[in-house]
Amino acid sequence: MEVILLEKVENLGNLGDRVNVRPGYGRNFLIPGGKATPATEEHIKAFEARRAELEKIAAEQLAAAEQRREQLENLNVTIKAKAGDEGKLFGSVGTSDIAAAVSAAGVAIKRHEVRLPQGAFRQIGEYQVAVHLHTDVNTEITLTIEAE
Repeated sequence: MEVILLEKVENLGNLGDRVNVRPGYGRNFLIPGGKATPATEEHIKAFEARRAELEKIAAEQLAAAEQRREQLENLNVTIKAKAGDEGKLFGSVGTSDIAAAVSAAGVAIKRHEVRLPQGAFRQIGEYQVAVHLHTDVNTEITLTIEAE
């Protein structure tokens, strides 16, 4: 299935690229999410008419993500959680907990922007947490988990 990308999609292409994707990926993710449109003659003409508008929107999103990255650069967030004597948490600290703590610190982020490749934290300590704000904008924050 050939589609035209309406925004930059990570590991796929940039705005305006015509790419071949598997039909399910196009039908179920790209097109309903507004990230792409089928590459028919009619859609190609409509895309070319809207190209400047879409590029302006993409530039604004990138600038907003850069501004949020500057706010997050040296942010230290502390989360208090119940823990045992050996420092093991009763439960875990995951993406939603981290997003809520960062938002409470003054910079709004969403749960899906927090990246935890090794999974949720289950020990007390200090960690570096990756935050993915945009396809081109990544940063890290320092997370400290303390016992209550």
